[in-house]
Amino acid sequence: MSAAPPRLHDPAPLISRGVGFLRREGLAEGDRIVVLLGNDPSTFGLLAATCLEGVVAVPLPGDLGPGELAEIVADAEPTAIVTLPGRAAELAGLGPRVIAADPEELAAVPGRDPSADWPRTRPMAYTSGTTGRRKGVFAGIHDADWGRETIADEHEAFEGRHGASHLVVSPLYHSGPFRFALVTALNGGRIAVLESFTAPAWRAALRTLRPDSLFCVPTHLHRLLELPETAPDDLASLALLAHAAAPCPVPLKEEVLDLAPEGAVWEFYGSTEGQFTICPPDVWRRAPGTVGHARPGRRLEIRDDAGLQLPVGEVGTVWAHVPEHARFEYWRSPDRTERAWDGDAFTVGDLGSLDEGGRLTLAGRPGDLVITGGVNVYPAEVERYLLEAPGVAEAVVFGMPDEDWGERLEAAVVPWPGYEPDAEQLRAELAAVLARSKVPKRIHVVGDLPRTSTGKIRRDGSLSRQVHGGGAG
Repeated sequence: MSAAPPRLHDPAPLISRGVGFLRREGLAEGDRIVVLLGNDPSTFGLLAATCLEGVVAVPLPGDLGPGELAEIVADAEPTAIVTLPGRAAELAGLGPRVIAADPEELAAVPGRDPSADWPRTRPMAYTSGTTGRRKGVFAGIHDADWGRETIADEHEAFEGRHGASHLVVSPLYHSGPFRFALVTALNGGRIAVLESFTAPAWRAALRTLRPDSLFCVPTHLHRLLELPETAPDDLASLALLAHAAAPCPVPLKEEVLDLAPEGAVWEFYGSTEGQFTICPPDVWRRAPGTVGHARPGRRLEIRDDAGLQLPVGEVGTVWAHVPEHARFEYWRSPDRTERAWDGDAFTVGDLGSLDEGGRLTLAGRPGDLVITGGVNVYPAEVERYLLEAPGVAEAVVFGMPDEDWGERLEAAVVPWPGYEPDAEQLRAELAAVLARSKVPKRIHVVGDLPRTSTGKIRRDGSLSRQVHGGGAG
């Protein structure tokens, strides 16, 4: 059965019913609630209501496995778990009160006015776990002035382009999709929510709803451009097509820029913890591959392992000096919080470099670094060259254990439909422009890559297992 097509909603009734639900269930300021619901306007209304009421939501995928769910529930110690009726009995043994609710029930709850017009907190999202055990990112509970500053920061960073209607493409349990929808809603706009992502459903929604803004990841753009007959008119209504969460291949970005309205395609670099950069189209065109310059009200630094600031062009850890309203802590992890902050600057450990114009280019995370034959290789650099090759839609570079080299460099590429890249020809092209140590010993041509729910490529063991189990080019 296919999902129902999305429609635009006035968010005010959604939020007021969310407030009514919280109060009916006795949930108040300072409580934490795990939210395990589908991608639906009523889910948005409940999450937005928690922000305005000072209730800390912990939104999670509805199909999260029992082991990982139990670990997060034990860490967050929520007052309640809100889930779809079909999973309520399964979750009863986790400890907190389980509240079963579906979109129809949430739509029937009498609305109540929120206690504040602006957020007093934000959802406590749990980090993806790529660098260790998942931890909650807690922004604290504040007064409405904090929320006003937070929403204004986001709105102004994109020059107010969120507009009067916003289409949610990605899961609302992730911070980015929810944040963009909330900014539109609290500035008087309407929202629509894709129940689940497919490229045809997305294109149909673009054509029928004509939204002003949306947030997506490069995989979504890749899937859209794979569809036959995708045309400029599909994106013509957009004042803001924001993308982030993964590197965007230069050829893909160029194609999207040509397809979308002038000035609409904005990139940014951020994380569950906070936001670093903003990259309008003109900034990217001057330096293809950059993720932009420091977001307004922020300042970037690149530091070495000793904490010393590095000069232009050198790769190190990315730090951002941020305003007070952007502060966070890792839930019940003061040591990790202390390591993340230095005064008003924080880092999530990503590596990158700044150019003369203050534009940031990312080089990955320390865990991505491949040391082969004693030489440091940053996969992002090699990936950029691979993505410039004809027929290559996606690429990932990674290390494999090797007796001679310590690690050997390998790569996997996904071709555009109709292309069959030759792995050895790709290696030869890389050898013509890169040092020998940066040329993968083997390039695998694959149909797809393992991904997270937001479309990010998984760089854990699932990548090497899929690549080596599925044959090579």
